[in-house]
Amino acid sequence: MLDMARIRADTPAAAQRVFLMSAGSSLMPAPVVQAMRAYLDLEQELGGYQAYERGSARLSGAYACAARLINAAPQEIAFMESATAAWQMACYSMRLKAGDVVLTCEAEYGANFVALLQLRERLGIEIQVIPSGAAGEVDLDALRRMITVRTRLICLTWIPTNGGLTNPAAEVGRLARAHGIAYLLDACQALGQLPVDVEALGCDMLSATGRKFLRGPRGTGLLYVRESFMPQLEPHTIDHFSAPWVERDRYQLRGDARRYETWESNYVARTGLVAAMDYAMDIGMDSIAARCAILAGRLRAGLEELPGATVQDLGSRPSAIVSFTVAGRPAQEVVDLAARAGIVIGVTPPSSTLLDAERRRLPVLVRASPHYFNTEQEIDFALDFLRGVAAAPAGR
Repeated sequence: MLDMARIRADTPAAAQRVFLMSAGSSLMPAPVVQAMRAYLDLEQELGGYQAYERGSARLSGAYACAARLINAAPQEIAFMESATAAWQMACYSMRLKAGDVVLTCEAEYGANFVALLQLRERLGIEIQVIPSGAAGEVDLDALRRMITVRTRLICLTWIPTNGGLTNPAAEVGRLARAHGIAYLLDACQALGQLPVDVEALGCDMLSATGRKFLRGPRGTGLLYVRESFMPQLEPHTIDHFSAPWVERDRYQLRGDARRYETWESNYVARTGLVAAMDYAMDIGMDSIAARCAILAGRLRAGLEELPGATVQDLGSRPSAIVSFTVAGRPAQEVVDLAARAGIVIGVTPPSSTLLDAERRRLPVLVRASPHYFNTEQEIDFALDFLRGVAAAPAGR
């Protein structure tokens, strides 16, 4: 049972507006902001280096904290400035060559897919897209048939940026492991929304952000690399932190995942990320996931009954990302009207998931993403607002 009184007190902005945009950048809990302010005060008082020395125990513990959150080992964690930076470090560090096949999904995120396109131009790799099944998830039978001796990497977005989908990440992991194929999982929208267990998922690499459902600060992310996989993933760039200069003509890569980091980092933001991870684990990821499912289900069900609204979601296990359109209303207009009513939602353009958008002929979508700090009354308020928008003549 969630302590909603405490959660709402820790989220003061929730009393000012109905915030349904955690898939973009969520509201940080008060303890996260307090931790960052305290560290920033240290930097103001002592300077960056001395502030780090004062807070080194807490910052060094960040790796163990992240490891607990995703059931990894501390030496398998690297901190990055975003999920995209983490994903790019993993993908660009693969030793791919001409003719190697990379399998990806129809709902792959735009930043990931353009990186694959660049690798195709640079190296001559081949990109193959796994078709989706009837419910919208990646088709596991099709994936099984597509695997050949040339398949080097499987990339999967677990929860896409729109479309409500939750892909079968663990099932893909079992196939990848059975065939000895590297598996890179984008958990950007999953971390903080669902329990994440890298052992159960079977991934070799996982990228995630702090600012979304985890409720951490912007400019934070993490990369998980399975320890046994690290010899296969040489970092595409290094410095003297990731690879100490041990002799005049020789460097030596670190033995842990910090080989994927560089010396300089935003430790104020990292302090906030640690506080956000602690906060989520204190509440409990199972409880958070259950609450997200209830609220998103309530919103989705209400939209499905609303004349003029069309839910554009897929999948048999819907996520807390609810995508929809309102007849006669451009998505941005709906968002702007919502803002005037004190409701924060967003849009997602087709370019975010271009393959899926082309396949389903999707326009710009409205995206609402409730989180555990929201209430049923807020969902109903948003539905009442959308009912009025759908019923009003266009242009009013």
